[in-house]
Amino acid sequence: MSAGTSAREESTDTGPPSSPAATYAVQPGRTSRQRRATLTSYGFLGPNLILLGIFLFLPLGWAFLISFQESGGFGASGWVGLENYQRLVADSTFWQSAWNTAVFTLITVPLSLALGLGLAVLMNSVLPVRKLFRTLIYLPMVISGVATALMGVLLFDEATGIINKLLREGGLATVPWQSQGSAAFASIILVTLWIRVGFNMVIYLAGLQGISPELYEAARLEGAGSWQQFRYLTVPLVGPSTFFLLIMDVIYSFQVFDTIFVMTGGGPGRSTSVLVTYAYENGFVTRDQSYAAAIGIVIFLLTLAFTAIQWRSNRSRDTAG
Repeated sequence: MSAGTSAREESTDTGPPSSPAATYAVQPGRTSRQRRATLTSYGFLGPNLILLGIFLFLPLGWAFLISFQESGGFGASGWVGLENYQRLVADSTFWQSAWNTAVFTLITVPLSLALGLGLAVLMNSVLPVRKLFRTLIYLPMVISGVATALMGVLLFDEATGIINKLLREGGLATVPWQSQGSAAFASIILVTLWIRVGFNMVIYLAGLQGISPELYEAARLEGAGSWQQFRYLTVPLVGPSTFFLLIMDVIYSFQVFDTIFVMTGGGPGRSTSVLVTYAYENGFVTRDQSYAAAIGIVIFLLTLAFTAIQWRSNRSRDTAG
């Protein structure tokens, strides 16, 4: 070994190797910065967490507790255990309302998603005055639900509604919007679509504007037509928007109340009664609040189960992809 090599080795070896504790020691300044950042984040989240606790988690826990008691609106009178839930199983009106809720959800959710995506594609093109059309389509979502339902009454009222007036003027038979169950249910679905399509359109429009135009240009160069571009590019690429809207629309469908309450009140008979209107009837009309709380807990569990299933399936799909 040469003298130069020995000198280089001696100059490189400056001391014993540092221990792992010294290597990974956390600097005191960094710890204090992390603590301040954590406290700052909790400071921003604090007001929202307090509001959620007061107006969401506390009422939910109270409803869960009341559902195991007997309550007539003036305080619980005794613990009844699962009696309210056993009553649900034998209640034909509850099952009718649950069936109406399921049918309402199965009809409105796919239609609102399809119409929202179609309008978003249209509004994302070179359509004249598209900003005005966007505003008009989204407007029902901004207006109060009761006000929108009152507009639905103006349209679908059996005696004085605009639609039946136009049918009479044209010499056609009028539609029994309030006296026939299927017609009443159809009117609720139409107004609900009118309300929800604007929100779906805006979410899909945001997703479409995040897609690179080069992808469509490459597809056109490969000979893909408009339908093929929509089927194999647009639909898969707006998948996250579809996942979000699917959960939001299902939750809305399970919680729909104001439109049905204003337009039909759950009638005629029980043809438009859903779980929320039936819970309202028990809680504020017949004053059987413990039974209404049990219905509310069932609605919450159904919504939670659907959301968990969709979330798990979406994560599995993303992992597999």
